[in-house]
Amino acid sequence: MLPGREGKEHTVTALISDQVASLIEDGIRLAQEAQALPPFPVPHVGVERPRQTAHGDYATPVCLQLTEEARMAPRAIATRVIEYLPTASFLGKVDVAGPGYINVTLDSSWVARQTRAILETGDKWGHVDLGSGDCVQVEFVSANPTGPITVGSTRNAVIGDVLASVLDAADFVVEREYYVNDAGSQVRKFGESLYARYAQALGEEEPFPGDGYLGGYVVDMAAEFARQVGHSYLKMDRQEAIQALGERGIECVLGQARADLAALRVSFDTWFRERSLYDSGLFDRLLQKLRKDGYVTEREGAVWFTSPDLEEDAVLIRSPQVISNPEERPTYLASDVAYVWNKLMERGFDRAIYVWGADHHGDVPRVRAATKALGLDPDRVEIILYQMVNLKRGTEDVRMSKRAGEFVTLREMIDEVGPDPIRFLLLTRTVDATIDFDLDLAVEQSEKNPVYYVQYAHARICSILRYAAEQGWDPDHEGDVALLTHESEQALIRKMLELPEIVAYAAEQRAPHRLTFYAQELAAQFHAFYRDCRVVAEEDAERTRARLMLVRAARTTLAQVLGLLGVTAPERM
Repeated sequence: MLPGREGKEHTVTALISDQVASLIEDGIRLAQEAQALPPFPVPHVGVERPRQTAHGDYATPVCLQLTEEARMAPRAIATRVIEYLPTASFLGKVDVAGPGYINVTLDSSWVARQTRAILETGDKWGHVDLGSGDCVQVEFVSANPTGPITVGSTRNAVIGDVLASVLDAADFVVEREYYVNDAGSQVRKFGESLYARYAQALGEEEPFPGDGYLGGYVVDMAAEFARQVGHSYLKMDRQEAIQALGERGIECVLGQARADLAALRVSFDTWFRERSLYDSGLFDRLLQKLRKDGYVTEREGAVWFTSPDLEEDAVLIRSPQVISNPEERPTYLASDVAYVWNKLMERGFDRAIYVWGADHHGDVPRVRAATKALGLDPDRVEIILYQMVNLKRGTEDVRMSKRAGEFVTLREMIDEVGPDPIRFLLLTRTVDATIDFDLDLAVEQSEKNPVYYVQYAHARICSILRYAAEQGWDPDHEGDVALLTHESEQALIRKMLELPEIVAYAAEQRAPHRLTFYAQELAAQFHAFYRDCRVVAEEDAERTRARLMLVRAARTTLAQVLGLLGVTAPERM
């Protein structure tokens, strides 16, 4: 059993949408019992939020789906369901709309009372009971340790880290992992590149390999090695020196990656070494298992994985005629086979989530087929593919090419714009959409910059509470929330009540970007409330206390969503 599976402390928030759905299901059953509707299996009721607030808080099309079973028009079905709906404290107006939708509006008095409920829940507000303690591993970033983390891998980092936070808030036990590709030909190529630059730094004429790493960071790293150890590596066997320099270089790159990711507020529970899959003998054991079960064939000197789930066979071990070094002959698929077994069997995760760049889309069916061939459920493996990032300064593109040594690193982005804009702006599109990251916009202090707009809402809340305290009000004093009847007050509370559903949706759909959308919607709703409602009014003490409670609840909700995004919630701006 993985650490944390038992005894996880959590406070969860019941989803209002689930309660509405359950109520409508009860209405269908009661209508059947009263013979207002004929008998038929009560379906699962899907509940959605109407696009227009005039249509209520929730809507369901379930009656449109029951025409054949009930043998009557959808509007007639909806009318009878509404007639037999049980009472509920949250239930306000319920009516039939369009061809037979049931629209539900929450009771305004109940909505006002939720201000106190949000404050009482505190920093667990928005947490939901979705995962029931299942153990999930999220493996992300996992960039080759042969160079600095670039913008593309930065998007990977943000997606994976925020998704892990969302899953944790949805009551999963989550482990974050970085997979270190420290086996294979890239280690040799990196070592050859470092050896050439190292020798050149010491005044030796050493040709640079044609497929080497050209970045200036290789020159700097090799010069530092030369400064530290002098001619030591030149006195070694050349191949041993290349191997040693490659490994030393990888450790330096990983050290910098840890520091850069920490500056982005991304950390990992485990840094898993690819090499361990081979050194432990795990891959050899699994290869024998696959061969025994008929999933391996050999031809042209190579070992192939074959599966009825694949259109064509995939190479597991390259032919020695192609790659002479035995350590470089296993392909990425070979490592993937052992890695997925290690995750699901040896470490016992219920689910393994990978975050990969879209250029790896061809690897997805191979990994799933290999998982199935190993006797594991492929549905326990999820691979999230994200699209590339176009870096811009205004309308001008910033070119990147890691192999040519021309790229913008994560560290440079952090130094220029800071971690908050990076984390927020890289989640303002769905993961399957290419994203334009404007460096100029990221530092602009205006409502055009979404992260500034949202953070300013939090800072404004804190400013209101400071002002109230300066005027002699106790911001923590209880007020009569029944007074929160203004349209903008009600709209703000209703928006705050969406947070648990946003968390549930983001967790279920693996859609962390939904948090940035919601944060902007919530900030806009608060700014509207601030425009329409005077918070501190000497002439109306009770309303002031009630509105201060509402402001505090808004601070809690906004801080929660910013916290899930890993973005700071400033008190002053």
